[in-house]
Amino acid sequence: MKKYIVPSLAALMAAAFLTTAQAKEIGMNVPSPPLNEARITELAGPQSKVWLDYLARSKAQMTADQDALMAERKGLTAIPAEPATGNGELTMPLKAEAGWYKTAEARAVADSIVSYQTPAGGWGKNQPYNVPPRQKGQAYVGGNEGRVNDPANFDRPLIDKWSYVGTTDNGATITEIRYLARVAALNPADAAPYQSSIVRGIEYLLTAQFPNGGWPQVWPLQGGYHDMVTLNDNAMEGVISLMRDAGTGKGDFAFLADALKARARAAEQAGLKALLAGQVVIDGKLTLWPQQYDPLTGQPTSARNYEPPSLSSTESAGILMYLMQRPDPSPEEVKAIHAGAAMLKQLKIDGYVFKKAEGDDGRRLHAQGDAPPLWSRYYDMKTFKPIFSDRSKQIFDTVDDVSAGRRNGYAWFSTSPQKAITAYEAWRAKHPETK
Repeated sequence: MKKYIVPSLAALMAAAFLTTAQAKEIGMNVPSPPLNEARITELAGPQSKVWLDYLARSKAQMTADQDALMAERKGLTAIPAEPATGNGELTMPLKAEAGWYKTAEARAVADSIVSYQTPAGGWGKNQPYNVPPRQKGQAYVGGNEGRVNDPANFDRPLIDKWSYVGTTDNGATITEIRYLARVAALNPADAAPYQSSIVRGIEYLLTAQFPNGGWPQVWPLQGGYHDMVTLNDNAMEGVISLMRDAGTGKGDFAFLADALKARARAAEQAGLKALLAGQVVIDGKLTLWPQQYDPLTGQPTSARNYEPPSLSSTESAGILMYLMQRPDPSPEEVKAIHAGAAMLKQLKIDGYVFKKAEGDDGRRLHAQGDAPPLWSRYYDMKTFKPIFSDRSKQIFDTVDDVSAGRRNGYAWFSTSPQKAITAYEAWRAKHPETK
């Protein structure tokens, strides 16, 4: 069996980041493959019918969602302005003092959340809820009016004025459900509408789950990379953790019916199986996870123009944290955790910070002896070297070749995987590695 070797990251830093004369374009990003009837028929084999049924349900729900909005707008003399956009999570704090959730302010946020729930049962992303409830005929999600239909943009809207209408991107739907559960638990006399919305939200996520156990970024499916199994920004980890908590029926989810709790537990198990299957194997060795992968082939895929197929340190760290929280891990889970943590350890970068210094046109790597461990967001699946990309779809071996705008506007490096490494050191004492 061929054994992979990860070069010294200190050497890679000097060669790949700081010697710009040797920097080069190493490839071009390509769009994710479509999830459509033709590919399902070709690739899904005996499972084709299950996948085709899933696709048909998605299309039917998309039509129902759009028809519901059109029905509301029928006879209106003016269409309400789009909802506001911004950092929606800031308006839905999950760790405030218990007394706050009993205030009129907290309940007003909950009422707004309920009003913006889509007919399918999900929510859009980047949606602030410290605003009045949704008006009749108002779009379910903001930010679609200004989206540019650029054929070169992997994130172009495939449906006019209809995008991210039900998603787990940026914590959407997951955060809304958890917030409503907090408010409902602490306001039992007024809990009914919030509990009803929570149930619809969980049902939405159960329906959106792929036949292979993963979850797309957007449901009903809207095309493009949104239809891939999405780990990006811990989307799938967030859903599977929610299913775990709903399945136990403890705390804020104690009100759930036994049948729904059982379905949530089954969804978590299916999701866990998908996570384990999604860990990339290279030269016979388990490594890390990608940001997203093709639900039909299991192969890592691209997302936006500057998000190429690769191993992703931050998403892998989030998955490891979830796996290490499981009380009785299977031998397969234990093996996955040891392998993932070993790769993170091997790929860490010591002695550098990613920042903008005097004279820089944007953030760059700078040597700093006391810097905490750093990880590149993406690693090439052949060389294990950090890779970077841009809106042009070019893939580079140095962050210096990325445009200043993308260098400043994207998390190319992160210290967050250290949290997983620290947790792993305690976890491994209870679950030693076996050869």
